[in-house]
Formats: sequence, structure tokens, C-alpha cells
Amino acid sequence: MTTTSSIPTATDPAPMSAEQDAVRAAGLRRMKTIALALLVGLAVIFLVAFALQGRYPWLQYVRAAAEGGMVGALADWFAVTALFKRPMGLPIPHTAIIPRRKDAIGASLGDFVESNFLSETVVRGKLAAAHVSRRVGRWLVSPGEDDGRTGAQTVTAEGAVVIRGALTLLKDEDVAGLIEGMVRRHVVDPPWGPPLGRVAHELFVDGHHRPVVDMLVDRAEEWLDGNQGTVIDLVTERSPSWVPSVLDGVVGYKVHSELLKFVRAIQTDPQHRVRRSIDDYLLRLADDMQHDPVMMARVDRIKESTFDDPRVRGFAATAWDQAKAALLTAVSDPDSDLSRRFTGLVTEFGQRLCDDDELAGKVDGWLADTASYLVRRYRHEAASIITETVERWDGEETSAKIELQVGKDLQFIRINGTVVGSLAGLVIFAIAQAVFG
Repeated sequence: MTTTSSIPTATDPAPMSAEQDAVRAAGLRRMKTIALALLVGLAVIFLVAFALQGRYPWLQYVRAAAEGGMVGALADWFAVTALFKRPMGLPIPHTAIIPRRKDAIGASLGDFVESNFLSETVVRGKLAAAHVSRRVGRWLVSPGEDDGRTGAQTVTAEGAVVIRGALTLLKDEDVAGLIEGMVRRHVVDPPWGPPLGRVAHELFVDGHHRPVVDMLVDRAEEWLDGNQGTVIDLVTERSPSWVPSVLDGVVGYKVHSELLKFVRAIQTDPQHRVRRSIDDYLLRLADDMQHDPVMMARVDRIKESTFDDPRVRGFAATAWDQAKAALLTAVSDPDSDLSRRFTGLVTEFGQRLCDDDELAGKVDGWLADTASYLVRRYRHEAASIITETVERWDGEETSAKIELQVGKDLQFIRINGTVVGSLAGLVIFAIAQAVFG
């Protein structure tokens, strides 16, 4: 024995629960019974009135009313039935309209929706009337009735869920590889010589290197001033063995004295030739880094050797691990500094939407422009969903489901047709009797 699943498929024209179907089917049967009962009743009245109108002339009016009612009932029965199937199974032209012309109806419905609903004018008008920015602003700053949370707090909580999910799905090695690839592509692969040379040239021209030179000269002066014995010992160690030790001491003292005097001269004279030589050398170095192929290649070799170090290559993985751990900790705690700051920013934005007319107007304008672009660009694809969905439906099943949805209301047409036909028949017969009777 086979069973069918109650889960609706993509080809179901109108997925409904079995309970709803049962209720609608019962209502449809009841209305059909009422309409048929009226027709049968009028037929009985017509036969009785037709048989007795010779004896009772006033029954002619009753016969005319019943006759008109039967004609109206039959005509509307035919019209309603012809929508869904062939009346009495007869191959009458222009019947069973929905099963036979399902695809054309779907295409027409899609065109109708595209022309009348998915238009820029309609969308802009709806957005302008909705005042979306004001509503969003009030929602962000107002506490909810259920849990007392503001919209900003809800945005923070839902955003934390999304971030945690995204971080869980991401593979650490993939992210680390992406970071390393981006660093190599944007930092390591481009030549460093020219840009570093340009930056260095600007720094050296503006004299930003001189405080460093001053610091080095000061440290040299301090060391020489406090290490006279060390200098004398160095001179003595490097002096030939045949030189008397007394002379070594004198020479060492003189060397120390001259070095200290030389360093202090550099220290006190901003225009000392050593300082100018350092300036010239640094400017030449900056120029070579920009234009000398040998120097440029040397800089790139230093760069490559630095980034090829395993510790540097592992920096991407370490940085991602630390950033991921910190972010997970922050988003998991609603009282964390990150969560509170984000909630505050969203709340502030919502309050500005409520109070700042200019900002609200800009947001509404941006939404309208975005919606207009989407409608203009994709409205045909959106409307084609209707056409393509209807094309996938089975004709007979579609007809049955549509009849189940609207058939009950259509039976009122039969009832109204019966009543109107009866009144029309009575009025026509009465006028004819008055004119020709």
C-alpha cells in the first residue's frame, strides 16, 4: 500500500491544510445544494402554474416568474460551471476555461502584476506613505510589549547570533590563508623601494631625522665622557709591542680628548660638516631606493627574507585566532563593551531617525531609489515567478483547487441569477400583458 505525503510540493498551486479543505468543500456543497434546490423548486412551481393557469389566470404571472428564474439559474449554472469544467461533459466551445487556458491565465496574471504592482510609481508611493524611516526609528528606541527589549537590543542580539554562526561555519585555516594572501598581494608583492624612498625623502627633507642624529650624538658624548679609561685601554691593546707603555697612555689620553672634542663640536654645531654629510647620505639613500635598481633589489630582498620567516607567516593564523576568540567572547556577552557600544550606536541612530527630518528624508529617499532600481531591474523576473509556477500546475488539479477557494462565492451568482431571472420574467410578462393583454 502506498501513502502520499501531506507536505506540499513546489507544483502545488495553493498549499492548504486538510482541515481548511474540508471546511471549504462543505461550504461549497451547501451552496450548490441551495442553488440546485431553488432551480428544482422553480421547476415545480412552473409546472404547477403552467398546468393551472387556464383555470386560474393569475398563475400566468407565477409561471412567467418561475420561467425567468429557471432561465437565469440555468444560464448562471452554465457560466459558473464552464469556468472549471465542461458542463455535463459536453465538448461545448469556450468551456473548461481554467484547465485549458491555465498557462495563458498565468501569463496574463504575471503581466498584470508586473504592470500594476511592480512599477516604480506604485513602489515609491507606497514607501512615501509608509514613512519607513520613522517607523524603524520608533521601533529601534521603543521597548517591545512582549519582552521589554528595544529594537536596538533585538538588532544586537540577532546580530550576535549571525556573527556566531558565521564564525562557526568559517574554517580557521581558510581565513588565515585569506589574510596571508591579502597581505602578500597588497603588502609583500608590490615593490617597497620606490614608496619607501618617497616617504624617506620627505622625512629627510623636512629634517625629521635630525632628532635621531641628536640623540645618537648625545649618547656618544655621554659614553666618551664616562669611559676615558676604556678608550685608553683600547689604544694600548692595539699599539705595537715596541711602543713604551708610557707613550701608549699619552696617546690614549690624546685620542680620547680629541674624540670627545670632536663629538661635542658636532653636538653644539647644527651645521657641522658631519651633520651635513649625514643629511647628504640619507638623501642619496632615499633617491637610490627610488631609482637605483641595485638598491631597489636590496630592499626587496630584505622584505622577502623578513616575510619568509615562519614566525611572520604564522602571524596571520595567530591574529585570526585572537580576533575570533575576542569577537566570540564579546558577542556572547550582552553586557560586554562591544555589545553595549553597538546597542548605543543603533539606539542613537534610531533616535536621530525620529528627530532629524533631514536624515529621515535621506533614508527614505535612499530606500525609494533602491526599491525603484530593484523594481526596474528585476520586476520581470519577479513577475515571471507567477507565470512559471502556474505553468507547472496540473490543469485539472488547479481548477479543482481554485473552485474550492472561490466556488462558494460563485454559487451566489447562481442564486442571484435565479432571483433576478424570476423578477425579470415577471416584469417582462406584466409589461407584455399591460400592452397587449
